[in-house]
Amino acid sequence: MSQKQIVRVRDVMNDRYILVDGLETVGAAFAELKHKEARCIIVKKRNERDEYGVVLLSDIARKVIAPDRPPDRVNIYEIMSKPVISVRADMDIRYTVRLFSQFGIAVAPVIEQGEIIGVVTYTDIVLHSLSANE
Repeated sequence: MSQKQIVRVRDVMNDRYILVDGLETVGAAFAELKHKEARCIIVKKRNERDEYGVVLLSDIARKVIAPDRPPDRVNIYEIMSKPVISVRADMDIRYTVRLFSQFGIAVAPVIEQGEIIGVVTYTDIVLHSLSANE
């Protein structure tokens, strides 16, 4: 009987995110996001006792574009979700999927030794799993 190999989050995570200060404007963050071809904005901690925040493209759509707010006059901290649910780099991806499902999220920062080293999404997990089965 062969034992199934555990796939860790670090094996499937990506670097398509930017790390910004909460005081940065949505317009400035979006320009940086576009330049890096990222899909997620992670908001830096203000100090060691603070937590990370997150802004997704859907947040910008719902909280800036839909109400017709000018992106250069809206700060990231106004539309972020905080604290963000994060996952450990050595977590089994099966538990990550369960966590995503339980909390209704589709992206999470990957943490190692208290620092963000990437982000993981459903897409990353599915693509890795399906390509491993080919």
